[in-house]
Amino acid sequence: MEWKPGLEHYLTVSFLLFGLGLLGVVVRRNLLVMYMSLELMLNAANLALVAFSRFRGDLNGQMLVFFVITVAAAEVAVGLALLVALYRQRQTAHVEDVNLLRL
Repeated sequence: MEWKPGLEHYLTVSFLLFGLGLLGVVVRRNLLVMYMSLELMLNAANLALVAFSRFRGDLNGQMLVFFVITVAAAEVAVGLALLVALYRQRQTAHVEDVNLLRL
C-alpha cells in the first residue's frame, strides 16, 4: 500500500514553517534575518494555499500563489536594495539603527 500525505500533513509543515518564521522575526534583531523570516512566513502561507487548492481539486489557490510569488520577487528586490543602502550608510543592519535614518 502506498502512503500519500494528507492535507493535515501539508498544513502541519506550513504551520511549523510559519511558526519558525514568526520566531525569527520576534527574536532576531538583524534586519536581514528578519527579512528572511518574513519570506519564510510568506512561503508557509503559499504552501497552505497550494495544499488547499490540491485537495479541493481546483487551480484557484495555485494561481493566487503564482501572483503572490511574483509580487514577493519585486518585494525582495526593493527590500534588499533598502537593506544595502542602510548598511552602506550606517555600517550595520540592526533594527535599533533604523531610527537614526530620521535625522
